[in-house]
Amino acid sequence: MAGLTYRDAGVDIDAGDELVRRIKPLAQTTRTEHTLGSLGGFAGLCSIPTDIEDPVLVSGTDGVGTKLKLAFELGVHDTIGIDLVAMCVNDIITVGARPLFFLDYFATSKLDVDQGEAVVRGIAEGCRQAHCALLGGETAELPGFYASGEYDLAGFAVGVVGRSKIIDGSGVQVGDQVVGLASSGLHSNGFSLARRALFEGGAPHSLEAPFAGAETLGQALLRPTRIYVDAVGVALEHGARAMCHVTGGGLPGNLPRVTPEGLGIAVDLGAWAPDPLFATIQRAGSIADPEMLRAFNMGVGFTVVVEPARSKNLIDALNAIGERAFILGTVTDRPGVSFST
Repeated sequence: MAGLTYRDAGVDIDAGDELVRRIKPLAQTTRTEHTLGSLGGFAGLCSIPTDIEDPVLVSGTDGVGTKLKLAFELGVHDTIGIDLVAMCVNDIITVGARPLFFLDYFATSKLDVDQGEAVVRGIAEGCRQAHCALLGGETAELPGFYASGEYDLAGFAVGVVGRSKIIDGSGVQVGDQVVGLASSGLHSNGFSLARRALFEGGAPHSLEAPFAGAETLGQALLRPTRIYVDAVGVALEHGARAMCHVTGGGLPGNLPRVTPEGLGIAVDLGAWAPDPLFATIQRAGSIADPEMLRAFNMGVGFTVVVEPARSKNLIDALNAIGERAFILGTVTDRPGVSFST
């Protein structure tokens, strides 16, 4: 009589080995000149660039949140990894850091190799967009811990910046202009509210979204988070004084994180046109304007503060690399964030 095996207990070591075999080539496509060793060891190795004086390591960690629920329901797993990389990398670049490497954590009750490979394919694509290496990660099979077909993701990004080049907002002055960069949609925040507003009554995810031609509502919600690494490179060349990733808390919750004490930002809500996706959510849930601004990025994924004389050239340079940039507001001597139309 055969004894109990790990597979009997719900953990398939062979499936884990097969996933590692499949994702090694994906990680290989993200290697940089600073990557040492190969995927599969106990630790990932990365050298620090030698062209940075007095280098400081910068780290960030995040997840994707309940946007994962839509990926499960729609069976779309090859873009959610881009979100994971973006949410981590967009944080560390706010201080002027150059992303070096990324690590992921993928946990599920029962490993589906095809599903896992699709997720990591998205992570690798996000790393390529961020010009950093997928240095390693962890796949955890936890029987009975998650619902069938579901998984959780966490990510960890590390970058580097010269100590004298750190962007900390200390140089921000009254009258500086705030340049906004358009988001690709909701990014990875506010999905608990969006799902409640849109689908509590059972509306199908395949609902044609009239604001985007043949794009379904599900497809619009799953648009990957935009990665702003290249945009930050341009911003640094144009004298960025502060940079902000518009994530959980929206504009009112994040803009104050990059302004010196005693200063604030006056935002012109008429300066840009949010994607109609936001209006669709607001109507469906009868959500008040202040709640929308707190829960969602409202079409602004990243901001850069510069002196007024530099703002036009910065906007032109950002638009030239495919961003949609605009004057979002102005730095004032009134603490907090105010909104006008």
